Amino acid sequence: MAEINSIVNMLLNQNEQEMEFMPIVPLGEDEMDEQEKAALPKELPVIALRNTVLFPNVVLPITVAREKSVKAIAEANKNNKWIGVVAQKDSSNDDPGPEDIYRVGTLAKVVKQIKMPDGNVTLFIMGRMRFRIDDFSQTDPFYMAQVTYLDDVYPKKDPSFEALISSIKDYGEKIVQQSQNIPSEASIVLKNIENQSFLMHFVASNVTSKLQEKQAMLEEDNITVRAEKLLGLLQGELQLLELKNEITNKTRADIDKQQREYFLQQQMKSIREELGGDPNDREIRDLQKRAEDMKWPDTARDLFKKNIEKLERMHSSTPDYSVVYNHLDLLLDLPWQTYTQDSYDLKNAQKVLDGDHYGMEKIKDRILEYLAVLKLKGDLKSPILCFVGPPGIGKTSLGRSIASAIQRKYVRLSLGGLHDESELRGHRKTYIGAMPGRIIQSLRKVKSSNPVFILDEIDKLGKDFRGDPSSALLEILDPEQNNTFYDNYLEVEYDLSKVLFIATANSLGDIQPALRDRLEIIQLSGYSAEEKVEIAKRHLIPKQKELHGLSKVSLKFSDKVILKIIQEYTRESGVRELDRLFAGMMRSIARQVAMEEDVSATVTTDRVEQALGKPKFTNDVYSKGHPAGVVVGLAWTSVGGDILFIETSLSKGKGGLTLTGNLGNVMKESATTALSYLKAHAIDYGIDPAAFGEYDVHIHVPEGAVPKDGPSAGITMLTSLASAYTGRKVKPYFAMTGEITLRGQILPVGGIKEKILAAKRAGIKNIVMSVQNEKDVEEISAQYIKGLKFHYVTYAHEVLETALKGSGKQ
Repeated sequence: MAEINSIVNMLLNQNEQEMEFMPIVPLGEDEMDEQEKAALPKELPVIALRNTVLFPNVVLPITVAREKSVKAIAEANKNNKWIGVVAQKDSSNDDPGPEDIYRVGTLAKVVKQIKMPDGNVTLFIMGRMRFRIDDFSQTDPFYMAQVTYLDDVYPKKDPSFEALISSIKDYGEKIVQQSQNIPSEASIVLKNIENQSFLMHFVASNVTSKLQEKQAMLEEDNITVRAEKLLGLLQGELQLLELKNEITNKTRADIDKQQREYFLQQQMKSIREELGGDPNDREIRDLQKRAEDMKWPDTARDLFKKNIEKLERMHSSTPDYSVVYNHLDLLLDLPWQTYTQDSYDLKNAQKVLDGDHYGMEKIKDRILEYLAVLKLKGDLKSPILCFVGPPGIGKTSLGRSIASAIQRKYVRLSLGGLHDESELRGHRKTYIGAMPGRIIQSLRKVKSSNPVFILDEIDKLGKDFRGDPSSALLEILDPEQNNTFYDNYLEVEYDLSKVLFIATANSLGDIQPALRDRLEIIQLSGYSAEEKVEIAKRHLIPKQKELHGLSKVSLKFSDKVILKIIQEYTRESGVRELDRLFAGMMRSIARQVAMEEDVSATVTTDRVEQALGKPKFTNDVYSKGHPAGVVVGLAWTSVGGDILFIETSLSKGKGGLTLTGNLGNVMKESATTALSYLKAHAIDYGIDPAAFGEYDVHIHVPEGAVPKDGPSAGITMLTSLASAYTGRKVKPYFAMTGEITLRGQILPVGGIKEKILAAKRAGIKNIVMSVQNEKDVEEISAQYIKGLKFHYVTYAHEVLETALKGSGKQ
C-alpha cells in the first residue's frame, strides 16, 4: 500500500500539463491468489464511467459528480473500499439505466479520495479483477449488483504467444517515439514491465481507440485473443501517427523550400542588375515588336496596349505575370483578318469532290452553288451546313474534301460527349489553368480566319451542371451573331462570319430546336450496293493495297466478288465494315506474298470465303415460306434502314392483346389501331367477328433487346393480324412500310431511301408503301432500285390484296 500512496502523491504533485500526458498509471501488482479471490464480495456497489474502460492492475484518476456515483463511493468506503467499475454505452447520457451500461467491468479498490472545492470528488481507483454483472439487486439511490468474477485463460508455454507479447511491447515503444503527447519516460516504463497481462492492460489503457474496441478486449477471457486484438489497435494507431508526422515534416520542408527560393530569387535579381539587363524586359520588347506588323481591329489593339502596360509594372515572380503574358501571346498568335484565298475554279472543285467521294450529289451541288455566288459577289457570309445521315457514309471526310476543293484550311472539332460550355467559350483568365475555347484554339493553330470548320457529332453534345454547350453553339452558328463572337479568355470580340462551319449528325432528333433552326440540313442516305461496288473499286481497294504493302501486286476484284462481300458479309448503310473486310482480304494476301506462295491475280469467291470465313448473312430467310401471321417490315434507325419481322399468333382466350419486343408507345398504338380496323371490317375479309372474342392475340417483334418505335409499322401489323386470322400467308420477298388510320387510309412515312436500300440488301423484291411516298422513290436513281417492284396503296384493303396469298376481299 505504501507503493500505491507514493504513486498517488506523485500524481497529485504533478502540474496540470503533466497530468494530461499520463492519466493512467501502471501499478504492476501480482495477480490475486485463490484465497484473495474467495474473500471478494459477491455483491458490489457499481459506478458507470464515461469514455473510459478500467483494466486490472491499472490506477486511474476519476472525477465523480453524479449523485448516484457519490453514494456508491460512500457505500464502498464502508465495505473494504471495493467498488465495481463499468463503462456506459452512451457518454452523453447523464443518468444511465441498467440497459445503458456494459455487463462486464473491473473490480476496483478506492486508493485515495479527495474532495475538490467545487463539490466534486476526485478518486484514485486501482483495477484488480474482471467481473460480469448477473443481476442488479438495487438501482436506487445507487447501483448494487450481483457479480461473477472472471478468470483469464492463459495459454500453456507457447512461443507464438511470447512473440505476440514482444510485438505489443515493440509497437508500444514505437508509438511513444512517434507521438508528441506521450513523454519519452513511458518507453522506460514499458521496458521494465515483466508481467504479461499487466503489460497488455497498461498499453490498452493508454492506446487511442474507440470505447467499444477496449470493451471488447476487457470482455475477452482468452488472453491470447485479447493480445491479438490489442496488436491490431496498435498497428492502426502507429500508421496514423506515421501519416501525421509525414504530413508535418512535408509542410515544414515546403516552408523551408519557399524561404530558400525567395533568397535565391533576390540573389538572381542582384546578379541581373549587375549584368545590366532583365530577361523580362526582353520578353516585353519581343511582344511589342511582333505587334508592330499585326493587322487587327482597334479593340484588340487597345486591349494589347493596356495589358502590355500592366505587364511592364509586374515582377516576373508574381502569379499574374504569366497569366497576362500568355493572354498577350494569344492575341498575337490569332489570325486577325488573315484569310486564305478561295479557289473559284468550279470545274476543278467539282473534279476534287468527285474524286474523293462517290455520289452525294446534293452536298456537291450546294458547295458549288456557294462558290459560284462567292465568285460573282466577292463576299458572302458562309452558310452553316449540317450533314445528317447514318455512320460510315463519309460525312466527316467530305469536309476535308470540301476544304481541299476550295483551297481552305481544314479544322475538325469532335463534339461527342462535350458537356462543358467553357470548352467552346473558354474560361475566364482569372482561374488557374484557364485557356481559350476550342474554337479560338483551332483558329490559332491553322493561322486562318476562314477555314472549313467541321463540328463532328453535333447530336451527341452532353449537358450537365457545368453548362449547356449546345446553347453556346447558338451564337457560334448564327451568321447574324458570329461576327462578334466573344471568348471568355480572349476578352475581345472575334469575327467568325467567314468560317465555313459544317456540322455532322446521325439524328436530328437529338439536336435542340433552336440550334437546328440555325442549320441548313442536308440529308444523306446510305449507299446502295451498286454505289458500294464503285466506292470499293475507286477508294477502298486501292487504299488497303497501299496500307498492306501490296501496291506492286496485281489484284483484280470483279464486281461479282465485291457484291458477294457486300451482300453476304455486311449489313450497313456506310462502308466502314466493308473497308475492314477488304483489310482482312489484304492481310490474307499479304501473308501469301510474304511466304512466297503463288498468288492469283484474280480474287475469286472461294478466295473470299478462305480469307473471311463463311458468309454471315443470307437472304434465304426472306424467301422461305413463313407461316401465316409473319410479315417483313421496313424500319429506319439512326444507323440506316433495317429489316424486321412482325409475328402474330392466336390462342384460345377472351380477346386480349399482348405486345412484346421492346416496343415504344407509338408502335403499340399502331398495333391497337390495326386490330380495331380489322375488327370493324372483319366480315369484308372473311373473318368471323366472334373470333376476336374467342382468341387472345400476341404480336411480337424479334430482337427484344433493341428498342423500337414509330408509326411506319402500321400496315405491317395489319397484314400480320389479317394473315393470322384468315390463315392466308404473305407472299415471299414482300416487305412493307406505312402508317394506318382507323378509317383504313395509308399515310406516308419517312426514311424511304434507307428502307429501300435495306430491303435491297436483304434480297426483297416487292415493297408496299403509301402512294404519297412515290415522290421519294422517284428521287432515287433508277440504277439503285433496279429489280425492285413498288406497290403504291391508298387504303388498307389494297395492302392485303397485294401482300396476302389466296383470294382477296370477300
